[in-house]
Amino acid sequence: QAQLVESGGGSVQAGGSLRLSCAASMRYAMSWFRQVPGNEREFVAGINWSGGSKGYADSVKGRFTVSRDTATWTWTLQMNSLKPEDTAVYYCAASSRAGWVIKSVQEVDYWGPGTQVTVSS
Repeated sequence: QAQLVESGGGSVQAGGSLRLSCAASMRYAMSWFRQVPGNEREFVAGINWSGGSKGYADSVKGRFTVSRDTATWTWTLQMNSLKPEDTAVYYCAASSRAGWVIKSVQEVDYWGPGTQVTVSS
């Protein structure tokens, strides 16, 4: 059972930046999803298992950047130019099987506990 340790998040005004991190014990395909109450969990950004491919939701392209540190197996989601509609609980999500960027909750093997991101106008 993988353990994903999330950090970061918090509250910021619109236009500000936040950084989320997710630490694991080994290599995974890793993505970030977010969820607001009453809505389904949605894909935000991710890196495939090899690290050679990244993907972003249209709503965050150009504002969010996903990266990883292979020395510590830590994945980072840098979120810039934040908007109130980015407010959600953010989850890191891992797969030990996927060679592609995970974009569906059905492809996820392990979830982080989630961290709240709140953007005020």
